[in-house]
This record gives sequence, C-alpha cells and structure tokens, in this order.
Amino acid sequence: MNGFEIWPFLVPVGGFVLLFGTWWMYRLGREVQAERARESFRLQRERLEGLVLKAAAATGKPRGLRWVSCKFHDGLMLVRDKATRRLAGLIPVTITFDPEPGSDMEGVPAAKEPRLATAVLHFRHGEWVSDGQTLFNVAPSEALQLHAREFDPISSPSA
Repeated sequence: MNGFEIWPFLVPVGGFVLLFGTWWMYRLGREVQAERARESFRLQRERLEGLVLKAAAATGKPRGLRWVSCKFHDGLMLVRDKATRRLAGLIPVTITFDPEPGSDMEGVPAAKEPRLATAVLHFRHGEWVSDGQTLFNVAPSEALQLHAREFDPISSPSA
C-alpha cells in the first residue's frame, strides 16, 4: 500500500475539519463579544445613562418637552442588528420631562409624569454608543417583537 491511496480520503476530511474549526472559532468569537458587551454595560452604566439622555434630548423628540432624566432599570437584552450584524442592547428606562416654556405642553399635567420606554444602544468598536433611539411605552421584549425585522435575540449566558 503506498501513500497516494490515502489522499482521496484525507483531502475531504481535512477540508471538513478546517471548515468545522473555522465555524467553531467564529461562534466562540461571537460569544466572547457578547460577554464583553455585557461586562462593558455593567461597568459603564451611569455614563451610559447620561449618554442616552444627551443623545435623546438632541433629537428634539417629543416636541415641546425637555428631557430631564433617564433612569436605567435592570434587564439589558442583547440583540444583533440584522443589517449590520453588530450587537445592540435594549434597556428598560424611565424618562422624565419638563415642558418647554411657551410650548403646547406647558399646561399639560401629564407632561411631567415619568414614562416607561426602551432605550436602544449599539456596541460599536468595543464600546456602547447611542443615537438617542427610544421606544416609548414598550418593554424590551415587546420592542424585540415589534422590531423583529431589525433584530435577532441573543441568548443569555448559561448559569
């Protein structure tokens, strides 16, 4: 038996092993990135509250109201943006507003009531950023259902 008879079997097996190894490393890298994003969120939570407040206030929405505070609650939901394949976070928040002087909302008592919403953060180049996207009157799980065309859920780390 000479060594040339083994090659027809070794090439496909080697290709399969290489393909499987590449797939496994890709999956491992995504899991590491998700855990890194969770840890980064835990460490920067207060800074991120301010970042979301500043970015959301800059959007000018809702009209006639000034953003006063944005308080994060527990329950970061990691998702993957289907268009960019980057991580995003859906965070339950409570937002308070003050009516702007001279606006239509100035005499409305409900304008000062806290509102529940979901803030959307994006994990880009190893850090969380916000473009001010806030989904009012929905919890993160509802936001995921409403925006199923945009986001894929990421499973939580196993305990």
